[in-house]
This record gives sequence, structure tokens and C-alpha cells, in this order.
Amino acid sequence: MKVNPLEIPDILLIEPAVWPDSRGYFFEAFQDAKYAAHGIPVGDFCQDNVSYSHKGVLRGLHVQNPSPQGKLVQVLSGEIWDVAVDIREDSPSFGKWVAATLSGENHHQLWIPGGFAHGFLVTGDHAIVNYKVAGAYSPSSEFTLLFNDPEVGIQWPELEPILSEKDSAGKTLKQIREAGLTNFMKD
Repeated sequence: MKVNPLEIPDILLIEPAVWPDSRGYFFEAFQDAKYAAHGIPVGDFCQDNVSYSHKGVLRGLHVQNPSPQGKLVQVLSGEIWDVAVDIREDSPSFGKWVAATLSGENHHQLWIPGGFAHGFLVTGDHAIVNYKVAGAYSPSSEFTLLFNDPEVGIQWPELEPILSEKDSAGKTLKQIREAGLTNFMKD
């Protein structure tokens, strides 16, 4: 397995070793000791979520504070453009974003620690996305960063996004900052 930090080094692109043969392929999607060796808090994983979405669906950018959630994201089928935005007020990369293409073909995973807004756009015909979460879901702590906030300036692929009502009503980084939601407790 290869682990590569992205431009924001807390975000890790994980490339599992894949063994193809005439029957298909095999790969290890998760092994706690290997992931822990790269600083991923494997003991905090408490839930796996799966979503199915059609082309053009944009989910996010979701975050929780308090009770931030880390996410290990993987696409089982299809393709997404996965995005993380650093909203940790004391971070040198505050307000910056990174993205990676994850697909059922490349088997890549993205580790996104708590304190980042996360979302994805389905760029293939569909996507089945699995994300292992570190930290329990807390509806009262969840909020949405507006996907097209000009201050953040995410360069999304050219697709007309299909959004939920909740995601359409996201807040700008400025609004989130003014609400005091960019201060995250350190462990």
C-alpha cells in the first residue's frame, strides 16, 4: 500500500496493493495496523456508511463541530471527485481545499481527519461510496459548507450539480467562522 500526503499533508491518498488475475482482483481494503502506522486513528472507527448516487450528484460539504468525524472514503463502483476543505481556524491551510478522483477502477482511498468539510461530485454514471467514520454521527453538530463558496474557490468538474435541499442551503466559510465553528479542540 502506498500512502501519499496531498497538498494539505493531513489528507492522505491511499493506494492499496491490488492483485488482479483471470478471475478479477483482490485487495485489502483496511488493515488496522497498516493504517495506524500512518497516523490514522483506527481505534476511533465506529461506523461504515454506504451511499449510492447518480452522475452529477454533489453531496456535501459536510462537517461536524463539536464532535468532528474523520472519514476514510473509498468508491466501490463508479467514480467521484472527492474534496476536503480545511476549516480548522488555527491551521496554516485554513480555507484551502484538495481533491482526488476515487473510483472502483483505481481503488484509491482518501483519509480526511476531523476539522475538514468533506463532499464529492459523482463524475461517472453512478457511484457507490463507502466511508468508514472515526467518531459518531451527531446531527446537532453537523453543518454544511456551501459547495460553491467563492472565498474557498473549489474548481469543480464541469457538471450541473444535483444537490439536496440541505446542501443547497450551506453556509459560507465566513458565516461558519462568524458562528465560531472553525475552532476545533485538539486531542
